[in-house]
Amino acid sequence: MKKAFGVLVVVTAAMFAIAPVLIARAPYEETMGLIQKIFYFHVASWVAMYTGIAICGVASAFVIARSSKRADAYAVSSAELVVLFGLMGLVSGPLWARKAWGVWWQWDARLTSALLLELVFVAYLLVRRYGGPGSEKLAAATALFGTATAPFVYKSVDIWRTVHPTTTVVPTLKAAMAWPLMFSFISFLALFTVLLLLRMGLAERQNALDELYLAHED
Repeated sequence: MKKAFGVLVVVTAAMFAIAPVLIARAPYEETMGLIQKIFYFHVASWVAMYTGIAICGVASAFVIARSSKRADAYAVSSAELVVLFGLMGLVSGPLWARKAWGVWWQWDARLTSALLLELVFVAYLLVRRYGGPGSEKLAAATALFGTATAPFVYKSVDIWRTVHPTTTVVPTLKAAMAWPLMFSFISFLALFTVLLLLRMGLAERQNALDELYLAHED
């Protein structure tokens, strides 16, 4: 297992070294030019974030239904990564918007709902950390709310008029742009996997330490 994890780390590092080269060689977008290349990391960070939301949502359902400690560890670990990758998207987006729209931020449907979704998972972590005994189920309910609203955040650009590009942009990309974007997706998902495995290892050690502490108390 440790050997496989080491290979995954090396592969992930190699992919992040290769990705900028592929992105640099991708053609420029006609209207935005160089600044559009933020797109390759901006969208990939959201892909990793939505992956974390899905894992957190499923794990939280198990927490509510079965009070599973392992599911709770997965929920907490993935929620932390949701906040991390969501923050990447919220930072890279305004950097792109400043050049594309002339402003850092627009309170349109996609941007506002994405910020609120980020805050939902920040709230999950706060409840889980400071809520006291039984907080895991209250936090799990918060995570399920965030998971249920995530599809609406994604589709908001198709439902409401917004300055943000619609969801049809990625499927219609030319191959010269699509392949670097797909490579970025895989790179970010590999990074997500590495970080999730590391965080789960920490959670397992924390649970083992708690059990030793309770055994000593008895």
